[in-house]
Amino acid sequence: MVKETIITLYLQVCKVMFAFFKTFRLKRKVTFLTSFGQNSIYVLEEMKRRGVACEVVFLYEKTCPYVLDSVEGVRALRLDSGNPIDWLRSIYHMATSKTIILDNYFAILSAFEFREGVECIQLWHAAGAIKKFGLKDRSVPKRRKQAIRRFRKVYERFHKVAVGSEAMAEIFTEAFDLPPENMIRTGVPRTDLFFDSEKIERITEQLRNANPALQDKKVILYAPTFRDGQRDGFECRLDFDSMERALKDTHVLLLRFHPTVTRRNDYERTHPGFVFDYSDHPDVNELLLITDVLVTDYSSIPYEFSLLRRPMIFFTKDQQEYKRQRGYFGDYESIVPGPVTNDTKSVIELLLKGEFDMGRIERFSQLWNRYSTGQSSKNVVDYLVEGGKQAEWSARERKEPVF
Repeated sequence: MVKETIITLYLQVCKVMFAFFKTFRLKRKVTFLTSFGQNSIYVLEEMKRRGVACEVVFLYEKTCPYVLDSVEGVRALRLDSGNPIDWLRSIYHMATSKTIILDNYFAILSAFEFREGVECIQLWHAAGAIKKFGLKDRSVPKRRKQAIRRFRKVYERFHKVAVGSEAMAEIFTEAFDLPPENMIRTGVPRTDLFFDSEKIERITEQLRNANPALQDKKVILYAPTFRDGQRDGFECRLDFDSMERALKDTHVLLLRFHPTVTRRNDYERTHPGFVFDYSDHPDVNELLLITDVLVTDYSSIPYEFSLLRRPMIFFTKDQQEYKRQRGYFGDYESIVPGPVTNDTKSVIELLLKGEFDMGRIERFSQLWNRYSTGQSSKNVVDYLVEGGKQAEWSARERKEPVF
């Protein structure tokens, strides 16, 4: 009750400030709201490549792993810094931008009424979905009506949602309660990496040269999803001791915990030469390039990893518990494109045996990556330009003073 009251008061103040800044002239400006950064960075790079003339602002949360302050031609502000001046500037930029591009749920949007001519585009941070989210999350009916109204207001702000498949378009229409016409079939921008052979070769070489252990052994990437209540420490249920004893001569294990997990055990110290923690590496897709086998659970990483047509193992000791808490978009074992197990011994056996149904992975990729074909960033920028958002923006207007 107290938390909801605080949120409501905060959003009321945001609403007042947004209304004030709406009296300023609407500018030819793109403001990115980002929690993760990958999709936004790819769109920005394409905009710069195309010479789209506009002011660019990044409003980012602490979970964003990129050093956006150093990106040339970009004004960057931390959304959750606690700095009141940055907070005011952030609201100013959102109130005076013709285009808002985001990659997550941002409660602050519920306080805003955008002007005519402004478009808000959602580049969601996942290419597919196993676990339910949005209004389909099983925790939503237990929330206060005030919170549910806030959720709906945020989703109503999504004028367009970029999708990589018809399957994901259907999920978004359910999760956000949006009409089908709000979906744009551009593909997922960050998946462009998997179609760029030069970039793949360069990144792979850099990663392997930086860690000699990756050069002559098979790479396992363990990338579990975030679980509620584990921000201050992830409960790792894989037995790394057993894995090291069985696999250390032929494999290395890379860890990639969710960006919101702030505290982690020092597994590199307890398993030297076998376990390497890459949770702080900015782009998980770069790690996928050197991964031979992915081990995960309810994460969305398999959707992008399937573009590489490589095997996956699904390690789920809490499948029924997670189903009760969050729910799945279908039958879990029918959705995932690999064997499901709940014990480390089986994971080890699968890795040593190395026999996987590659046809299942192929079908999975075709279903979920239909529009992600290496042109997704271009398609998003095409939409911006052809929609008249940026087509005639001039250098003069880009250089005008800002708040």
